[in-house]
Amino acid sequence: MCDYSLHHVASRPAKVGDKLVTSAFDGSATHGFCGVDHADVAACLRPGTELAFENGVESNHATLGGLGVEYAELDGKVARFTQINMDQPHAFHDALEFPDGKIVLVTHLRKGQRATVLQLPPVGEPAKKEEIVIVPAYIG
Repeated sequence: MCDYSLHHVASRPAKVGDKLVTSAFDGSATHGFCGVDHADVAACLRPGTELAFENGVESNHATLGGLGVEYAELDGKVARFTQINMDQPHAFHDALEFPDGKIVLVTHLRKGQRATVLQLPPVGEPAKKEEIVIVPAYIG
């Protein structure tokens, strides 16, 4: 999804292979993702979406609750999109979780960082396992 503060910004769902960039949107106090060729349209991610960044990811807050560090580089170039603080309707929700367990709000990412959507989470109900049918062997 797109964070609550991006609801008035044009948006579209992200797709596998999308080339995205972190951006600030006109009329919004938050940052988010947009396509590299469509800076005015937010690319909305679903929880579980996996991203690969071109370079080390930089954030102005190393971790939630951490000290404000001026654009500290985080370990890893791969992250999974998640949402946090869902019990707080007017808080930022969009975040990235890194393999080392660090969680960073998307709005804290340095503007201009490029990423590619690697994988989307499944939609709807999980696929059912095939039913196994046992056919009696023909003995003849």
